[in-house]
Amino acid sequence: MLYAQTPAAEKRRLFRERLASGELLRMPGAFNPLSAKLIERKGFEGVYISGAVLAADLGLPDIGLTTLTEVAGRGQQIARTIELPAIIDADTGFGEPMNVARTIQTLEDAGLAGTHIEDQINPKRCGHLDGKSVVDEDTAIKRIRAAVDARRDPNFLIMARTDIRAVDGLDAAIDRAKALVDAGADAIFPEAMRDLNEFAAVREAVDVPILANMTEFGKSELFSVDQLRGVGINIVIWPVSLLRIAMGAAGRGLDALDADGHLTSKLGEMQHRADLYDLIDYEDYNHFDTSVFNFQIAR
Repeated sequence: MLYAQTPAAEKRRLFRERLASGELLRMPGAFNPLSAKLIERKGFEGVYISGAVLAADLGLPDIGLTTLTEVAGRGQQIARTIELPAIIDADTGFGEPMNVARTIQTLEDAGLAGTHIEDQINPKRCGHLDGKSVVDEDTAIKRIRAAVDARRDPNFLIMARTDIRAVDGLDAAIDRAKALVDAGADAIFPEAMRDLNEFAAVREAVDVPILANMTEFGKSELFSVDQLRGVGINIVIWPVSLLRIAMGAAGRGLDALDADGHLTSKLGEMQHRADLYDLIDYEDYNHFDTSVFNFQIAR
């Protein structure tokens, strides 16, 4: 009921333990607290919070327009609702190294288990679009060092994302990944890898956990969990998938409403009221006040 029972520091500790085990952790992207609860209910190991999703939720493109306050606020809403660890996209850190340091402490306070900082220039763009530009290695390293120096909980995961593969090729991505690990990054997010061999090459080059981004309609093939596990990936995310599915269904529903004047044909596609109430633990609130839950729902 209400919020998670596991303190944020304990979530981080348990997350680090699972990550250190070598297990592949599946972290679908949540677009709000309710979808995060569904991810947890379905048995996944964690939740990812995408910057692209947060921007889209505000009706904005993913080009660095969101603020730290907006990102941390939505991150807190999601993280406090679930027992699972949640990692969040912090784009380029919202400014210069001192801003990156503030970002880390703000996200810690919001109850997140970790974040990633990328090496794109600011304003950034979606990692699977053409025309990206990245900062020089020194600037990228300063961002990660600032993040590492700022954190107060050593279990808060600081991941370095590099977008240099699409700009200068795989060898440059491997060199950048090594430099970011040397700067203190706990994990590497190599964006827009083309195939499994490229993931395998990054895996061989560094000895920290690696994240694979399985976003649809992008540069990477959509590999299965088993395929990614086979090349040593430690975390896999599907950052925008649930939002895309939900918006696709919403569009089809609106088309039906416009055409038919009702939604009777869509009832079978909807989450039933009973399932929603079960997901939000409606009945548990009865422990506090019997007037809150005093009904039964027929299916």
